[in-house]
Amino acid sequence: MMQFTETPPPSLHQITSFPNLPMNNNNQINRTCPWPGFPTSKALGSFGDANCMEQLLVHCANAIESNDATLAQQILWVLNNIAPPDGDSNQRLTCGFLRALIARAANVGTCKMFTAMANAHANLAITTHKFSVIELASFVDLTPWHRFGFAAANAAILEVAEGFSVIHILDLSLTHCMQIPTLIDALASRPEGPPLVKLTVAGATEDVPPMLDLSYEELGSKLVNFARSRNVMLEFRVIPSTSSDGFSALIEELRVQHLVCADSGEALIVNCHMMLHYIPEETLSTIHNTNSSPYPLESSSPSYHRTMFLKSLRSLNPTIVVLVDEDADFTSNNLVCRLRSAFNYLWIPYDTMDTFLPRGSKQRQWYEADICWKIENVIAHEGPRRIERLEPKSRWAQRMRNANFRSVMFSEDAVSEVKHMLDEHAAGWGLKKEEEDLVLTWKGHNVVFATAWVPA
Repeated sequence: MMQFTETPPPSLHQITSFPNLPMNNNNQINRTCPWPGFPTSKALGSFGDANCMEQLLVHCANAIESNDATLAQQILWVLNNIAPPDGDSNQRLTCGFLRALIARAANVGTCKMFTAMANAHANLAITTHKFSVIELASFVDLTPWHRFGFAAANAAILEVAEGFSVIHILDLSLTHCMQIPTLIDALASRPEGPPLVKLTVAGATEDVPPMLDLSYEELGSKLVNFARSRNVMLEFRVIPSTSSDGFSALIEELRVQHLVCADSGEALIVNCHMMLHYIPEETLSTIHNTNSSPYPLESSSPSYHRTMFLKSLRSLNPTIVVLVDEDADFTSNNLVCRLRSAFNYLWIPYDTMDTFLPRGSKQRQWYEADICWKIENVIAHEGPRRIERLEPKSRWAQRMRNANFRSVMFSEDAVSEVKHMLDEHAAGWGLKKEEEDLVLTWKGHNVVFATAWVPA
């Protein structure tokens, strides 16, 4: 079991003070004197339904967007009463959105109430844990959220790598190469012997959870030593690049330095694990930077970064591209649409949490902190600062086809690998096939998709 040494962020109910709210001597909200027309604390139980919580969040978002301080203040009071940070999964989910709406009010507010929120906003900052390699490896093993993509991608990679003496893996992964050790183990046991593995990573990605407490150079040294212990020769290369410009520096370096040698019989494998949705997409360019907007925008339009990145990948003529990501849509420029989409997707990690992390555990606190970071980015920010821009599987599939890729089906061996992995977790997890693709589900709801592509 992992041990976390940092102190988790303080409870929202302990640190949030709304101006003009009735308070007692202990600086706690007096829960018996709401505004006229709002229920007393005894009647707040009727607001505990997830649908009702969602509607309250929507009304609060509309009030903040219209700068209606009185209405926003009233709804925030109700939400603060019905959504404790240590409640059930729906309450904790709602508490995360409450925190994000307060942060957004601090960003956009012009009235005194919003100004007071801005003054308290520093206390609402989300503290995310920086993992050691061992901690992160153990952490991602707790749930199929990442393991599903690891299993599906590794199975596809092993199949296309057959017969190649050299494989070059371009790894764009949110989990900092945590997928690679299992792949190295499998390659080490190949009947024809292990290939030379060239592993290239982007080394200057944005600070998004989960975060590592060491540099990629140090990580690479550990991976090289691990591979050596398995009699696999691994070459590790870090190329400074960022998702904000579509990893253009990475693609350019690969070309200029002739690091991709497809003509020499080298397999080029592009592994994209929950990283491509940080590349800006078209909706960012539709926001106009007016004097009334509190959000800074880049002067040059990044609207086609995703398109250009995929076309650049295609020009490298990869042996296979594996694309794994979360199956949701967080791209709308309309706050309410985005809030609804996020609320109806992010209930899943909260709901699953009880199956693998006990209440009060350090791991659970930091797992929820990472989710709260995502919620705040989706809700509180706009423009280039809003980097959580998930797109559903159908839209990514269209992008890949437009870039002249065609999808390929996962083999029965890959499906068996995924099913075997899911057997290690709670019964609510499931697997379904959608055409050539694989989809991880929780209680029948789509969670993560895995797709495989080759040049058309």
